[in-house]
Amino acid sequence: MATEQALPAGAAAHVEATETLLPASALAPSSRQRTFLRYFTGTLIDLVVLGLFDEYSEKVHVYDFTTLVLASILLQFLLKWTIIAEHKILHLFDGKTGVAWKSFKYFTAWLILFGSKFVILEALSMAFGDLVQFHGVLHGIVWLILVVVTMVVVEELVVRFYRRLA
Repeated sequence: MATEQALPAGAAAHVEATETLLPASALAPSSRQRTFLRYFTGTLIDLVVLGLFDEYSEKVHVYDFTTLVLASILLQFLLKWTIIAEHKILHLFDGKTGVAWKSFKYFTAWLILFGSKFVILEALSMAFGDLVQFHGVLHGIVWLILVVVTMVVVEELVVRFYRRLA
């Protein structure tokens, strides 16, 4: 109780009245709330995309809805970690000039983004075994890449649509 800060007289009543009179949507979200919403929305998008590929393609198979939800959560975190790793590694190229450095930077970005799909495929295999399967060329990596690219494109379209609403 000693750690509470004293508010000016009437301020506590004003804060409580303001918080109860305003709808929850009128309060500015915190940084943690924005992060949660970003991951939650991304996971739902991944869920829909993976579910549609499961339903309409013979090359993608997910055992049941629970597995679909858990796989979508794992995919969301793995995709975000890939993007974070890519940005941190590409940050090492800041200030480097010339065609060779630029070419090496783009090759490195491609290598990270392409190589991460093998890590994602292995993580899905370790986490779910035969419950999540991608069939086809290179043990299904082509279909995984197609699914992941679709997820990223749909997420970007949703973000652009959301920004246009402002």
